[in-house]
Amino acid sequence: MRESALDGFDGIYEEFQPKIHRYLCNLAGDADAPDLTQTVFLKVNRSLAAFRGESSLSTWIYRIATNTAYDHASSSMAKQKDCEQLLDGDTSLDDFPDSRSQGTDREFIRRETTACILGLVDQLPENYRTVLLLSEFEEITNPEIAAILDISLDSVKIRLNRARTALRNAMECHCSLYHDERSELMCDRKA
Repeated sequence: MRESALDGFDGIYEEFQPKIHRYLCNLAGDADAPDLTQTVFLKVNRSLAAFRGESSLSTWIYRIATNTAYDHASSSMAKQKDCEQLLDGDTSLDDFPDSRSQGTDREFIRRETTACILGLVDQLPENYRTVLLLSEFEEITNPEIAAILDISLDSVKIRLNRARTALRNAMECHCSLYHDERSELMCDRKA
């Protein structure tokens, strides 16, 4: 990963856009991630000349992304109080495997496992969810997470430990985990 702004905005966008989009999908949801990603890079473009290099470029961009997602969550929660969301758990025929295709059962189970785990991650308190996503999904180091979130390294370690414990406990309550014949982790939701 290049850590300089020498490539200009186009190079930065090309390198970081997929990573920031994936991060925002996990932090804020698939529906909001494209708009939030665009907002992040508008902020990066506007502020690039003022970037002083006191932190790494990636730390600076992830901090902008995190703050943008937090701001969006705050405004969304205010809007949500005014109107209720559609029923969750809505299932369409597209969610079920096509029995005519080979391997669709495995792909369906894999999608369900991923959805189950991400659903549990989404239920974690925001400060735990953020450190977990940055560490496990974005593979950012603990010192970089501390800089992104503007907290101490010890706080990162504590939050990460608590997040992993909370996720493990939630998975034990909501999931039956097992390894299939290929030793891939699979999940069946408990009733």
